[in-house]
Amino acid sequence: MKMLAGLTSIVRSLTHVVISLLGLGIVATLLGGNVPFVSGIADNIVGLVQNLGDAGIVGLVAAIIILGFYK
Repeated sequence: MKMLAGLTSIVRSLTHVVISLLGLGIVATLLGGNVPFVSGIADNIVGLVQNLGDAGIVGLVAAIIILGFYK
C-alpha cells in the first residue's frame, strides 16, 4: 500500500509540473509570439476546444471527464 501511495504522489507531482509548464508555455506564446518548443501550445488548445465544441454533448461529457482528472 505504501508503494501505491508513493506512485500516486509521484504522478500527482508530475501532473502539477506539466500543468505549470503548459501555463508558462501559453503565456510565453502570447507575449513572445514564435517561441521555440512552445509555439504550438496555443494552437493545440484552440484545436481541442473546437473539437469539443463540434462534438456537442459528447464533447461536454469529455470535458467534464478531463476536468475531473485535474481535481
